[in-house]
Amino acid sequence: MKIVHVTLRFDAPGGVETNVREITRRLRAAGDDVQVFASDLFDEAGWDRRTDYAPTVDGVPVRRFPVRKRLVPGLTLPLMVGLIDALADSGADVIHAHSHRYGHVLEAAAVAERCGIPLVVSTHYHPARREEPPIKKGLLRVQDVGFGMTAYRVARRLVVESELESALVREFAPADRVRVVPPGIDVAAWADAAGDLRAAPSLPPEFFLFVGRVAPNKGLATLVDALALLPEEVRRPLVIMGRDWGERASLEARARARGVADRIVWLGHVAGAAAYRGVMRGATALVLPSEWEAYGLVLLEAMVAGTPAVATTVGALPEVLDHGRLGRLVPYGDAAALASALAAVVRDRAATETMAVAGRARAREFDWDRSAERHRALYRELVAG
Repeated sequence: MKIVHVTLRFDAPGGVETNVREITRRLRAAGDDVQVFASDLFDEAGWDRRTDYAPTVDGVPVRRFPVRKRLVPGLTLPLMVGLIDALADSGADVIHAHSHRYGHVLEAAAVAERCGIPLVVSTHYHPARREEPPIKKGLLRVQDVGFGMTAYRVARRLVVESELESALVREFAPADRVRVVPPGIDVAAWADAAGDLRAAPSLPPEFFLFVGRVAPNKGLATLVDALALLPEEVRRPLVIMGRDWGERASLEARARARGVADRIVWLGHVAGAAAYRGVMRGATALVLPSEWEAYGLVLLEAMVAGTPAVATTVGALPEVLDHGRLGRLVPYGDAAALASALAAVVRDRAATETMAVAGRARAREFDWDRSAERHRALYRELVAG
């Protein structure tokens, strides 16, 4: 089969990008003719376009297209120039587009309908942020319905990562086309615990860890407040690992005002896989205080590493943590509850270890090989049909 995956950003940090990378390289290794079509955008927040990308990523050919900035600020409809013609000429048996409310999904749907090519869309759905004004929320909902009536009517299958995402997408898209395919982790890569720890940068012996973009929707202001609320005997340094999406300066000011600036380590992006895993393994707890997560792959990584997790009750995070059996859950934006959960990680070692052991066993069930095979079966079904 020839499959073309279409995504806005590729070979860049992010959950969607990880999903595309892991699936496509496994399909390619299994013998499928797989290619990725992506824009030249590296950082959507700062609109950072680049030209120095490699022509292949993990053996998967990547074709880049100039991206045209969204016409309406705040609405995620950037378009790739030349994508429609390239898809039409690609000879693809299946087109698989990623993300919701993005122009390239509409472009892929237009080609799929015109050329009779089966279209799959992984929605990676994100509802409107809580703090958005009512007008913005209304516009985003109009987009939801618009995609449901256009691109998702063309799509033969809509892939979601969790039961919650399935329920949300079914509100505006054809329900009979929705399929739940959880993402995964590279379980084999996490086998060398000693090697990962040796590769990790020097950090405090105990620390709380956040992993992800330093962005407004990650709840880091609440995490800084929670750190300040912790009693000194349970307060651990906070290590923040991830690229800055424009929030670091305001968070540093907040930390200074709360008196905890000296307790935060800004690690930035860690490129080496073993070093990344070593930081995760060394953490006292992973903290994910996000406003929304479609899935939260980083939780699976923490679980397979045996690192206790604290997360908010948003998106699919309660599903991933089995509603509190595999990690502690707190309401979004509640600094006091977050501080209490972090204190419990340190004080109640027995309960923390029980959760970590159960989480490690559960995480091993989620492997990218299994996810890739489910995608391959889906493609074969559509091509045969």
